[in-house]
Amino acid sequence: MSTNGFNVIGKPVQRSDALGHVTGRTQYFEDVNPTGLLHLRMHRSERHHATLVDVDTSAAEQVKGVVKVLTYKDVPNNWYTVLKLINVGYDDEPVLAEGKVMYRGEPIVAVVATSERAAREGAAAVKVTYEDLPHVLDVEEALTPEAPVIKPHGTNHFIYEDYHCRRVRFGDVEEGFAQADHVFEWRYQSRPIEQAPTETTGCIVIPQASGRLKIHSDTQACFFTLDNTALIIDVPFGKLQVVGGTVGGGFGGKVDVIVEPIACVAAMATNKPVKFVYDREEEMQVSSPRAAERIYIKDGVMNDGRIVARKVTLYADAGAYSRHSPYATTKAAAHMPGPYNIPNVYVDSYCIYTNRTPSSAMRGFGVTIGDFALETQMDRIARALELDPLELRLKNAYRDGDMKAHRKIAEGTALIEVIQKAAELVGHELGAEYRSMSSQEAR
Repeated sequence: MSTNGFNVIGKPVQRSDALGHVTGRTQYFEDVNPTGLLHLRMHRSERHHATLVDVDTSAAEQVKGVVKVLTYKDVPNNWYTVLKLINVGYDDEPVLAEGKVMYRGEPIVAVVATSERAAREGAAAVKVTYEDLPHVLDVEEALTPEAPVIKPHGTNHFIYEDYHCRRVRFGDVEEGFAQADHVFEWRYQSRPIEQAPTETTGCIVIPQASGRLKIHSDTQACFFTLDNTALIIDVPFGKLQVVGGTVGGGFGGKVDVIVEPIACVAAMATNKPVKFVYDREEEMQVSSPRAAERIYIKDGVMNDGRIVARKVTLYADAGAYSRHSPYATTKAAAHMPGPYNIPNVYVDSYCIYTNRTPSSAMRGFGVTIGDFALETQMDRIARALELDPLELRLKNAYRDGDMKAHRKIAEGTALIEVIQKAAELVGHELGAEYRSMSSQEAR
């Protein structure tokens, strides 16, 4: 096989970190063991949605080994600032719950102790009195007039420049449906997907003699972590040093800067090193999963398989707070109608709030579930019209120079060539006209 002069492409290349992994020499943040290390555990909400009538920490403070109990009053800027840094929208998630909780597992009180066991006992000793509020767990139910409004801005959806959703309008979709020989409409649903890294989310924060805080973290984004943490604890960026290094699995799930800010608050309050790491139950329940999505796709199709209209309504479940979901929902809208040249496209992409665990990034977030729905739709159309599924895709594939629905010119597409090669590799016979197609030729 020709590599055209390249010395990596087409050849097996050993990962630079492989030897350290298989010999056990790779250093992770938990390999740091500073003198006087304290441990942090959270008391978390037992309700989906409730007012906090009373938070009593007195029993926790009496547990042997407990050094400090932190509430929202101890956090200088009690708001996660992820959206602020990516210029998407408002900060809407408190570091520690203030006045109410919005999902089961939301952190209310942080307990810092001399041992993991004492921290757990202290967290369990916190007594919270709740007044339950109506909750909503379904994305379409959240948009009904009868649904409880759970967000302070007055809607259960993110507002995009005064619009209720991200929108794509290209051509005239209703005219396309009127011209079509067939109209197909199907519904697709995914569930939240946990990244399940081998190493759970965590960090160790060590106060330095210089007054800086040294943060050993398994974050996927060191500078993002530094900036967000500095804004939350209200210190200059130069007061923090983030040591990243190897991440024991992340897949997008370690970009939300959840553990570092409160660990820094605890380290400043005690002037001691503090460790905060999720156990497996926390990683599964409260770390940000891939968002659940519900997608409706309606296609107008001609007898020969040409898709002349596609209407997509997508609901992304952000959970109780935004994190990266408004950005992901924008990506989802822009990705429609998939890699196909369809003259009439209509997309409504909603970022919906529910009383579920906040969702966020996971490999290709905002695109992956949409692709699952789009390609399943293509297979179902092919079966309904008794067409070859690969030839159906080739007939509709976008080419270089095509205008995408979000009004960007397609470049370097290569979809046609990839399908042709895939067909060749699995022995799938294509018709002569499909074998001769090229992404560079005009329609």
